[in-house]
Amino acid sequence: MDEKIEAVRDGAVFVGQVLGPLFSIDPSRAEVRPRYDALAALDVDAAAQDWPGATMRGADAVARVREALVLVRDALAGAGAGGARTADVEDAAGSADADAGAANGAGAAGDARAVIDDDLIWEYRRLFVGPGHLAAPPWGSVYTDRECVIFGLTTLELRRWMRENRIKAAEDKGEPEDHIGTMLSLMAWIAGQRPELLPEYLRDHLLTWAPHYLDVLERETAHPFFRGLAQLTRESIAGLQEALALQVTVPRFYR
Repeated sequence: MDEKIEAVRDGAVFVGQVLGPLFSIDPSRAEVRPRYDALAALDVDAAAQDWPGATMRGADAVARVREALVLVRDALAGAGAGGARTADVEDAAGSADADAGAANGAGAAGDARAVIDDDLIWEYRRLFVGPGHLAAPPWGSVYTDRECVIFGLTTLELRRWMRENRIKAAEDKGEPEDHIGTMLSLMAWIAGQRPELLPEYLRDHLLTWAPHYLDVLERETAHPFFRGLAQLTRESIAGLQEALALQVTVPRFYR
């Protein structure tokens, strides 16, 4: 496999596995705790240099990634934080996926524990879950459908594409497939298992709306963690787009 393509594939796996669950799993749940602990212990200078796609896009991209990582780390950092590299975050993601009960899965990230407080939990729910009006609904069709509804055209097109390519949803929870966290996790699966489909998936389904959504999330959130998460995710997928030289047709947004 071409070295550049392999790096892009590995980067997509990393980004999807690390960031996807932060959008789709409530911060209070044990299975996501290792990711938060590793991020709280992050060595942001080393991680920014290691972050997929950042270095090849130049110093400005590295600086933006570092700024986002500082927001994420500082929002979570508690006693004992400091020193984890990007590989430690990847190890934590693997530990969380392998063992949902591994509350100390950060491994080389040390003994740091993220501060998962009520502010973080309630901001997550205000943004993504409800009840009531959601500040930043995480589904693509809310932004691309004229009626601003879930299970709209963006959902149906993704569902059709998955069916045509014999890709099954990981779990059927009655959740639209175009949830940002689900789509990032699916990106990781496609990059690892069906890499030939990655450019098409990114070009036609994720990159069409995700940058717009991440702008909305950054604007609407009152919490530095989610502001940093929005920035970091946007930089990550922009790096994938540039590395694959993808030309994306952006739809009209209704929200």
